[in-house]
Amino acid sequence: MKKIRLILGDQLNSKHSWFNTQDDEVIYLMAEMRQETDYVKHHIQKVVAFFLSMRNFKEELTAKGHQFLYFKISDKDNPHKLEKIVQKVIEKSGAEKFEYQLLDEYRLDEQLKKICSDLDIETEAFDTEHFFTKREELKDFFEGKKQLIMENFYRMMRKKHDIMMVNGQPDGGKWNFDHNNRKKWPGSPEIPRERGFRKDISSILEEIKKAGVNTFGNIAPDNFNWPTSRADSLSVLNYFCKKLLVHFGDFQDAMHTKEKYLFHSRLSFAMNCKMLSPKEVIEKVLEHYYEHTDEIDISQVEGFVRQILGWREYMRGIYWKEMPNYRKLNELDNNNPLPDFFWTGKTKMNCLSHAIGQSLDDAYAHHIQRLMIIGNYALLTQTNPDEVDNWYLGVYIDAIEWVEITNTRGMSQFADGGIVATKPYVSSANYINKMGNYCKECQYSHTKKIGEDACPFNALYWNFLDEKKDYFKNNQRMAMMLNLLKKKDLTELQQLKDRAADVISNPDKF
Repeated sequence: MKKIRLILGDQLNSKHSWFNTQDDEVIYLMAEMRQETDYVKHHIQKVVAFFLSMRNFKEELTAKGHQFLYFKISDKDNPHKLEKIVQKVIEKSGAEKFEYQLLDEYRLDEQLKKICSDLDIETEAFDTEHFFTKREELKDFFEGKKQLIMENFYRMMRKKHDIMMVNGQPDGGKWNFDHNNRKKWPGSPEIPRERGFRKDISSILEEIKKAGVNTFGNIAPDNFNWPTSRADSLSVLNYFCKKLLVHFGDFQDAMHTKEKYLFHSRLSFAMNCKMLSPKEVIEKVLEHYYEHTDEIDISQVEGFVRQILGWREYMRGIYWKEMPNYRKLNELDNNNPLPDFFWTGKTKMNCLSHAIGQSLDDAYAHHIQRLMIIGNYALLTQTNPDEVDNWYLGVYIDAIEWVEITNTRGMSQFADGGIVATKPYVSSANYINKMGNYCKECQYSHTKKIGEDACPFNALYWNFLDEKKDYFKNNQRMAMMLNLLKKKDLTELQQLKDRAADVISNPDKF
């Protein structure tokens, strides 16, 4: 039976059981589509990374004898819409069956269901064989429980998959070493240079330009630095284990103007497009750790495992539990526009200038920069979460909706009203100064609350608490902050609110 098997850009799992045997009756279909480049404005490095990875995947498996039909962005016969591509290929090939792997994005999942319902041949969907969990597993786990506590889910996952467990108990005697993972990086220990690739991507850049794809952000045609094949991805994983894991946990929340990556792995893109599986990443990290327990503390490793086995799987489960309504949630009724400097990085606030500028330059920022600098500012200025979502989804190389929207609309913007986080992640300049060196080089003072040289985060923080106090009055985790608000001198509070109003109304002035 002649089959067409569809593979999308975030399904680059060369270890999938589909590829265990070579079959001349199977044609694998891949396409670079304007449908996917245009539904939100993307960073140019994200578009390049996906297209290069897709092309490398196709070449790797073609070399193993598998047949591919591949539409490049520049091909004149490329319809650029998934339904038209599928229909065209089925008609031309005379295929009797259409198969695809389950989608990780609700929008595409609905589109594929519609495509299949319109076909007059047999269709079948297969698991991607990537995640530890099935789509509904988190929903089933929390059935009947009042709160979706990630720590409970994480412990279940550790037990179920026997990861870092010893005789039924957590390795090291504790489930979570998070309190060890909050150090500021003071300039030492020395941070190894990232595992780079320095690829020449001038040719594919020209293709994207000629195709008329509208992107933003910066890119160096002769210095592309992201993994775009399974071999690349494995080399980044090995480099992380050998060079970075030893200090990963200590400084995973740290920020520094002279270090983009610190001890972070830079594996998220490779994992999110499935060139690497979470299982093999965790196994490799644990293998290295258990061979070097005299050099690496367990807190470095547990923090990394928790991000993948706990947080990553948890966020995917939340996504499938709450969609499609999740993308519309705006529980705090925030409706201000995204400032222009999110597209330029031109602001006098050094932390934002650096974090946004780095995002525009590298399509990358680590989780604390995304959460406690950029996201914190967006929430404090009460920005419309739709605009925040679109920016995050477009700017970061690893951003796919299932992981982006739950982290942004949920964790960062509290637009879901507490489904993901039990309280909003907001802070004044104090936290930013505590975890990084941005404040030392900023024209605003992190210690001042009022005045032209006072850090805008301070006024925004107290204004946010005052504006939303009725909403959070019954939230126990907000009680201390709201009690401090009640004790504020009313004259000072009004001055803070006036300053915040100025920042919100004229964000590009600051």
